[in-house]
Amino acid sequence: MKVLVINGPNLNMLGVREKEIYGTKDFQDVCNYIKEEGQKRNIDIELLQSNIEGEIINGIHKAYYEKYDGIIINPGAYTHYSYAIMDAIKAVNINTVEVHLSNIHAREEFRHKSVIAAACIGQICGFGEFGYVMAMEVLKNGKVKSEELKI
Repeated sequence: MKVLVINGPNLNMLGVREKEIYGTKDFQDVCNYIKEEGQKRNIDIELLQSNIEGEIINGIHKAYYEKYDGIIINPGAYTHYSYAIMDAIKAVNINTVEVHLSNIHAREEFRHKSVIAAACIGQICGFGEFGYVMAMEVLKNGKVKSEELKI
């Protein structure tokens, strides 16, 4: 199974920005964790991080042309207003799970609405980097098996 993991704007600043919300692990630590967890599940993970909306859209299109089985996306701030990313996900018709490190519904009001969610099979938020693992389980098995989820 081949999965593209997309991280949007400012996620490259993990470990630096708002540690009380995002924790102290830096972006490379989180990427290493995602790759390791993918290997444990026989999932070939490709990582893409961009602060540029068009590059994220190009990555989604690439997933289609290179026949990826799934996409995990943390769109960052684009979550709340990027109809272009939502349209790209809809266009490629690849199962996509939206992930957020923090619980966006417990934060500022503007973060409560996701325009991306409408194009995804589900949204996982508030579980830190473990949310990416949960998304892998959903893509691989079609559901989360509670007996396999270990933090």
